[in-house]
Amino acid sequence: MSVLTAPPAWKIRDRTLNWGSRTYLMGVLNVTPDSFSDGGQFDTLERAVAQARHLVHHGTDILDIGGQSTRPGAGSISREEELSRVIPVINAIRADEDDILAQAIISVDTTRSSVARAAVRAGADIVNDISAGTYDKGMLSTVADLGVPIVIMHLRGTPATMQNYTDYHDLIGEIYDFLHHQIEDAIAVGVKPSKIAVDPGLGFAKTYAQNLELLRQLSRFRGLERPLLVGPSRKSFIGHILDQPDPQKRVWGTAATCCAAIAGGADILRVHDGAEMHDVCRVADAIWRG
Repeated sequence: MSVLTAPPAWKIRDRTLNWGSRTYLMGVLNVTPDSFSDGGQFDTLERAVAQARHLVHHGTDILDIGGQSTRPGAGSISREEELSRVIPVINAIRADEDDILAQAIISVDTTRSSVARAAVRAGADIVNDISAGTYDKGMLSTVADLGVPIVIMHLRGTPATMQNYTDYHDLIGEIYDFLHHQIEDAIAVGVKPSKIAVDPGLGFAKTYAQNLELLRQLSRFRGLERPLLVGPSRKSFIGHILDQPDPQKRVWGTAATCCAAIAGGADILRVHDGAEMHDVCRVADAIWRG
């Protein structure tokens, strides 16, 4: 792994995320009827809160709550629909009698500045924007105003069209340049440099071969000097390797990609299978961060 200086720690609620000390887990909580892997599983308030509780009690550091599916081919929903899915779940978590759950770090997975603002008001701590602030031109300035960290991700097109935009002259270089540009844009409107994390967008506008190349060359993104998030969980390229069409049966393939990401310098892994990947991280951290 690179000997670059670790990015500044994030202090959120009663916790400090010390980048480089260990791998942090972001648990996926899709409150949608149509996400690629778990659509419809957690689209009632009771099931969503139960899954949040399960995640935080099994090693998950951040709950990533999203109301808009970003699977390949997914269509868009209205702002009102997204708010109606996300905000009640955040409210319920913050009001829960379980202190560990009520004090969990919450990330809101959205590309809309109005949803980000409402979610932070309801108790979210981080904004995770797959468009890196490109879909909603008010997103970066909203995040600056809110004073919360943001995760910016690389993709091309929209979830509905992204797999049509997989031609790159220089895969790693173009992703790096995009992320660097969006970091600069964020800083220009007032986002603190220390509150920006990057995600190279595994599976978003990337082919099977490109996803593998991205994992092989992940350490290149350490040069951005930001916390590095990778989201390999249950992705279709894993299914391709394993000949496994059911995303929920890609746990061990996901484990292998998580190990590769940790070896490449990932700071945060965005996963569905929190308990299993917590064990993976503990062993991989002992090897690569030991």
